[in-house]
Amino acid sequence: MTILLTVLGIALFAVGLLFSIAWHELGHLSTAKLFGIRVPQYMVGFGPTIWSRHKGETEYGIKAIPAGGYIRMIGMFPPGQDGRIEARSTSPWRGMIEDARTAAFEELKPGDEDRLFYTRKPWKRVIVMFAGPFMNLVLAVAIFLGVSMSFGFQTQTTTVAGVQQCVIPQSEDRDTCKKTDPQSPGAAAGLLEGDRITAFDGTPVKDWADLSNRIRGTIGPATITVDRDGQEKVLHATLRENLVAKKDADGQVVRDEYVRAGYLGFAAQSEIVPQTFGQSVDRMGDMMENGVESILSLPTKVPDLWNAAFSDGERKDDSPVGVVGAARISGEVLNLDAPTPNIIATFLMLLAGFNLSLFLFNMLPLLPLDGGHIAGALWESVRRHIARLFRRPDPGPFDVAKLMPVAYVVAGIFICFTLLVLVADIVNPVKIS
Repeated sequence: MTILLTVLGIALFAVGLLFSIAWHELGHLSTAKLFGIRVPQYMVGFGPTIWSRHKGETEYGIKAIPAGGYIRMIGMFPPGQDGRIEARSTSPWRGMIEDARTAAFEELKPGDEDRLFYTRKPWKRVIVMFAGPFMNLVLAVAIFLGVSMSFGFQTQTTTVAGVQQCVIPQSEDRDTCKKTDPQSPGAAAGLLEGDRITAFDGTPVKDWADLSNRIRGTIGPATITVDRDGQEKVLHATLRENLVAKKDADGQVVRDEYVRAGYLGFAAQSEIVPQTFGQSVDRMGDMMENGVESILSLPTKVPDLWNAAFSDGERKDDSPVGVVGAARISGEVLNLDAPTPNIIATFLMLLAGFNLSLFLFNMLPLLPLDGGHIAGALWESVRRHIARLFRRPDPGPFDVAKLMPVAYVVAGIFICFTLLVLVADIVNPVKIS
């Protein structure tokens, strides 16, 4: 049964991956056709074509390797300064530029002169190139909001899961009381497991974050209103100062950092709670912020990845994961000893995270990524505006083809990093269990 669920999880992730890629390319395709650019091919995957069909002027198909996709647009790069599409050169770097320029025009037909990508205004080219990553962002947000507002997330509540019997500084790694430890304010006030705290000092509490902040800000007498078995009770406590975990600006606990604050002495119960739209948007913002930080920190992950792949190094929880690793995690998800709704929500969140990563990664201003083409179109717009401002001749379209040698270097780095992640995913995978 375990093997069957693992295979099913991998298969489901593969389907989700193919859909995400097709959805991404649909963004490019629809906007390109909207602006009259001819698109000969729309392909999901790379390598040999396993299925294709022509509809109108476009060939739609699926290729054997589900590691990406593309649409082929006519005239991605402008002709050279001499107006020619191809001019052979013995320079290897110049050869790369000319090969890219030739490929952009290899399917040129009579009547295509007004349907070339580079002839469109910069803002139209930005829309075409941004539409692909944007579709992944839309899918990620839709999945995230759907899971957040219908199913919810593990959230601390104002219900008491347990009461500490004494005051122990949280910096100390112990949970047993000493004779010298004073009784906790919660225990002294008669707080019991299962009590739901509804008000603090007579003011209703909204959620755990609200209650926690009020407790931390109070040292001395306070009233605690609780719902106990459907009956309201008011408890009187004298909160003590204690060394407690520090919180950051987002209310998250900072590991191994402590501050002095008010202390009641109880553990909050965690439940899966559906989030409001506002709470979901806040969480989505945090998710995007973490995603940006993860993308920017990728170079610093290389040493740990190398050690995890080729030595006895530990594979950290925040280690980058590739398609193989994500598929493997998907197989683990379906084997979790958890209710079915939890498993479905976890799988959907994995897919949402993958789409968010596709969006952020493709927005890097580097060729051959979509962000590189967007940067080229924006730079062209800036150059033309400056020329008009100073009444200079129009500099013409920015020749992105001249950056192809850099694109090959960037692509080589990406391929090496992808292979490193692949090896690590196989020999020392990230596990959620």
